[in-house]
Amino acid sequence: MIEKFNHLMDYIETHLTEEISGEEMSKIVGLSDYHFKRMFSYMAGMSLKDYIKNRRFSVANVELINGAKVTDIAYKYGFQSIEGFSRAFREWSGFLPSEVIKNKIQKSFPKFTFVIDIKGGISMEFKIEKKEKFNIVGVSKSVPIQFEGENNAILELAQSITEQQRNEMHQLADLYPHQVLNDFDDGFLEEKGYLTHMIGFATTKENPFDDLEQISIDESLWAIFPNQGPFPSMFQETHAKIYSEWLPTSGYEVANIPGISFIKHNNSSENVYSEIWMPVKEKK
Repeated sequence: MIEKFNHLMDYIETHLTEEISGEEMSKIVGLSDYHFKRMFSYMAGMSLKDYIKNRRFSVANVELINGAKVTDIAYKYGFQSIEGFSRAFREWSGFLPSEVIKNKIQKSFPKFTFVIDIKGGISMEFKIEKKEKFNIVGVSKSVPIQFEGENNAILELAQSITEQQRNEMHQLADLYPHQVLNDFDDGFLEEKGYLTHMIGFATTKENPFDDLEQISIDESLWAIFPNQGPFPSMFQETHAKIYSEWLPTSGYEVANIPGISFIKHNNSSENVYSEIWMPVKEKK
């Protein structure tokens, strides 16, 4: 997987002045668009969209210092106007392109190279479990992607659930963990900075209620990671380690199914139990 991501970095470098195809990038890393962008974000600490933007402006900065015209650079990197490019460049660097040319101001953002970082003494608890086909029934909403801190949009979604919807979900819930699940649906729209988040219960039953939604998940293999500690920092740290440390060396790859998690909230946020379920398949 590390080799594939480094191949992807090479591909991006040779296509910085073009529209970079998500389909082509998916082929390079051998994952769905949903999963490879999610994995990249956890491994790199930023979204793929932001990485590409940073590399484009970094290379453009060098070209401006070396005497390229603002007009040529603006159109070279896909902007429809000089004004649009100048505004975006200033947001990125803090300076207008004309100031960069005049004062030779350089802001750099190096190309990424991925390596396996083996960290001694820290192991991750997990189990591989096969689950029969099941449904998740609940409510969903497009929410902003957020890797640190509590996501207010998810809190608002939870607070929007009516008493009637809660009762209906509890009527259907007949599978572990018999409590609220969070489902990160396959609509992970990295370019727009949003994903579809569902709050619901696992069930073997079909949803008969008009005010609830249903996602059906076929029989599949899951890597399940229990963790306990401060919330949400421990939960988010475990998520990052799964993608950046466990997955590249595990012998598994992510299956094309939405990820699932649940959190057992209590009166304290300092010692919260949660589980992260990653759909996986053995590497061929």
